[in-house]
Amino acid sequence: MPNSDFLAEATARGFVHQCTDPAGLDAAFAAGPVRGYIGFDCTADSLHVGSLVQIMLLRLMQRHGHRPVVLMGGGTTRIGDPSGKDESRQLLSDAQIAANMAGIARVFAPFLRFGPDAAMVADNADWLDPLGYIPLLREVGTHFTINRMLTFDSVKLRLEREQPLTFLEFNYMILQSYDFRELFRRHGVTLQMGGSDQWGNIVSGIELVRRTDAATVYGLTTKLITTASGAKMGKTAQGAVWLTADRLAPYDYWQFWRNTEDADVGRFLRLFTDLPLDETARLEALGGAEINEAKKILATEATALAHGAAAAAAAAATARSTFEQGAAAATLPGIGVPRSDLDAGIPAFRLFTEAGLAASNGEARRLIRGGGARLNDVPLADEGQVIGAADLRDGAIKLSAGRKQHRLVRPV
Repeated sequence: MPNSDFLAEATARGFVHQCTDPAGLDAAFAAGPVRGYIGFDCTADSLHVGSLVQIMLLRLMQRHGHRPVVLMGGGTTRIGDPSGKDESRQLLSDAQIAANMAGIARVFAPFLRFGPDAAMVADNADWLDPLGYIPLLREVGTHFTINRMLTFDSVKLRLEREQPLTFLEFNYMILQSYDFRELFRRHGVTLQMGGSDQWGNIVSGIELVRRTDAATVYGLTTKLITTASGAKMGKTAQGAVWLTADRLAPYDYWQFWRNTEDADVGRFLRLFTDLPLDETARLEALGGAEINEAKKILATEATALAHGAAAAAAAAATARSTFEQGAAAATLPGIGVPRSDLDAGIPAFRLFTEAGLAASNGEARRLIRGGGARLNDVPLADEGQVIGAADLRDGAIKLSAGRKQHRLVRPV
């Protein structure tokens, strides 16, 4: 049965950044099942961790008895959303868009239940493709002013940076607003959610529904998630952290969460797991070496959601045998490094040489540049990256050259 606690829990977990009418939306949730949507353009054949906040928000909505709607941008992907972008996006062919849409559909299966009375998928190509452009502009375009559109960050920032904004992209706001109205008319959707960069598009859709249908609908945005050190969520030096196993192995996904900064553990437990809030608070309060246990729980819970409990357990067991049992049993050769050197940090190429994984600094640099080096089972891309105490995992740092040569670095 649906309940009215969704907005309260979403706020407590740190999802909510802006809401057009919190009191009205809360009342709508209390009155009965609400249908809310988030749009995903089909620019790749998977989604990465940067989209996970949106997916988890849809999941939370379903857990509270409401109906999430995944909107695939089969139509809008042909244009490209300028929100948060410095440059125009490369246009994709219809075949590429269709292949990407099929790949993205796989991402949602572990997170949402789909069915006649559960989550649903829509494709905005269903209503955008048949449109005649002039009739669309006559009916919908009259409700948008250039003056207002120029005030939104998605447009203003591009112009301030003197980056081109094509007329094709300028239409994106109109089409996203049209999506909201079509979903309202066809499926009774009354809530649009998205990242904070979508605020202007969402507000425009609400105004269109109000003007043309005299109806009240709502908008909600999430915060842009960055790590404690300021890095954008979902991006690493090695590339995007993808949500499908063919793009990123479950073990590497587990390691991504295990490597979370100490200051982010509580926040990420609230956002990216289903653990109760009192349990996330307990884990967040752990200090010293115990915070590593909280990181393992975060890694296992997050991996179980994306890849299943069996894959998460296998990843945790592999990590445990490598870093704990492996170290104790001396199954991997290791070297000792003065703790003071680790505190100061050691360039990656030099540490690989000292560990005996390369015959010289030049060979170590070539190994790293060639993609054959891994740090704690994560590909190492920067030969000058500083490796230090922050990289210790259960008392050791694992270095790998290829798939068969490994060393454990321990402070002495």
